[in-house]
Amino acid sequence: MKNRDPGRASGERPRREGENRDWSVVVEDGRAKTNEPVSGAVAEPEATTLRHEPHEPPRQQLPTKLFEKRTKVHNKRIDGPFRRFKWFVMFVTLAIYYGTPWIRWDRGPYAPDQAVLVDLANRRFYMFGIEIWPHEFYYVAGLLIMAALGLFLVTSAVGRAWCGYACPQTVWTDLFQHIDRFVDGDRNARMKLDAAPLGPKKIAKRTFKYTIYLVISFWTGGAWIMYFADAPTLVRDFWAGEAASAAYITVAILTLTTFTLGGFMREQVCIYMCPWPRIQTAMMDEKSLLVTYKDWRGEPRGSVKKAKKDPEKFGDCIDCLQCVAVCPTGIDIREGPQVGCITCALCIDACDKVMAEVGRPRGLIDYATLEDCEKEANGEATRPPWKALLRPRTIAYFLIWGSIGLAMLFALGVRSHVGLSVSPDRNPPYILMSDGSVRNSYTLKLRNMESRPREMEIELQGLPGALMWTDTIGREAAGRMQIKTVPADQVLAVRAYVIVPEGAETQEFSFRVTSRDEQRESVVTEARFDTPEGSE
Repeated sequence: MKNRDPGRASGERPRREGENRDWSVVVEDGRAKTNEPVSGAVAEPEATTLRHEPHEPPRQQLPTKLFEKRTKVHNKRIDGPFRRFKWFVMFVTLAIYYGTPWIRWDRGPYAPDQAVLVDLANRRFYMFGIEIWPHEFYYVAGLLIMAALGLFLVTSAVGRAWCGYACPQTVWTDLFQHIDRFVDGDRNARMKLDAAPLGPKKIAKRTFKYTIYLVISFWTGGAWIMYFADAPTLVRDFWAGEAASAAYITVAILTLTTFTLGGFMREQVCIYMCPWPRIQTAMMDEKSLLVTYKDWRGEPRGSVKKAKKDPEKFGDCIDCLQCVAVCPTGIDIREGPQVGCITCALCIDACDKVMAEVGRPRGLIDYATLEDCEKEANGEATRPPWKALLRPRTIAYFLIWGSIGLAMLFALGVRSHVGLSVSPDRNPPYILMSDGSVRNSYTLKLRNMESRPREMEIELQGLPGALMWTDTIGREAAGRMQIKTVPADQVLAVRAYVIVPEGAETQEFSFRVTSRDEQRESVVTEARFDTPEGSE
């Protein structure tokens, strides 16, 4: 039998897969592509080679796009229940952001009167009647966990509703898009202006619009720094040039980012920069409410005239593209779920309006679960959308979220406003006195978490025969209890000296601090007394 492999017949070793192959050739969908003219022999045997002819110049790059050029979105104005809800959410969120630093809250003469304040200098966080100290950072962690679980709950229930209504990028983009309409007109007018050559009218409108952008962006950065200092004082110092350099730098950075992200990048932040659209898929399933195009009802598409001629041939979608025109990210919801959809539901408003005009039932685009869509397509009865929210996953998220919130409220309600930390001297651990007694030294930090000065008793518990005095009194005034006045909302460091008679052994004891007011709050901290007999 004749050997078909000449290499083997001549005693040469067999070729391995890919050996002697030109790796500059890229095979895509069965077609070999390269920058230089090649022979079909270097491609995969089954591939169809697209090669250059000898008379053609070599290619400079592969014909594959790594980034799609942005098509500017000119969304159309629409009115409807979801658009009005977006107006409401935008007004509330912007009012909270810009107005909160100016709300006053009386905490007495010893504490700031700003309702919400992150006081970095004194390491305090104030939120109305709540004051968080550095050692209570677990409350901040709890708030962050609640925020994350809240996002999980919203995403599991109604998809990217957070993105569509309350995300800062969405809110400021929506605000800037309304400015576009105010200055340049609605969708067609803006498209016409963009296509027009640069002239006096276009320059004037662009200058006016960008000035409004800058004012809002500057106001946004200015409002942010007011959460970290007293707002009226900071505004006065800012314009007088007396504020800290960090304030000016922060405002400049936030002005630039707001102007850029809200004024120009817009939907690109949602599609390319934000990780949340990729993460959310792990929290959504066929039972999640999504903005959905019901293709079994809308397809095949056809105009009203075509549908009148052959009603059985066409679906309800008249291919008017209003759902695309109103979309703030410029997607076509009829192509199915996609990363660009922020679930703002403006396409529902637009489609319902068109359906009403052509005399067809609403809901061609609607909030629906994939499970209900399948049932509706098969002619089965579906649930009301609100019932889709009540399912094990959303209930579990809500119970966990609520439990954390209740636990934090309970902890805030029962926490003590008195604190004590004890640090013993380590070198030397004890001092042997001339009369044989032993002295240990400690640094006590008394914490007064109320906005008024408080007298506090420092008392020894255990350690029989022991006496105590502080750095402000002599040994002659030693006793088992001392009294100190702690300033409002501060920590007082006290040097305490404890002495025991000769012959005492190393043992554990406690410092007890009690406020001398009607509340009588107290806290106990354990400590150790070292002696020569028991030292290791």
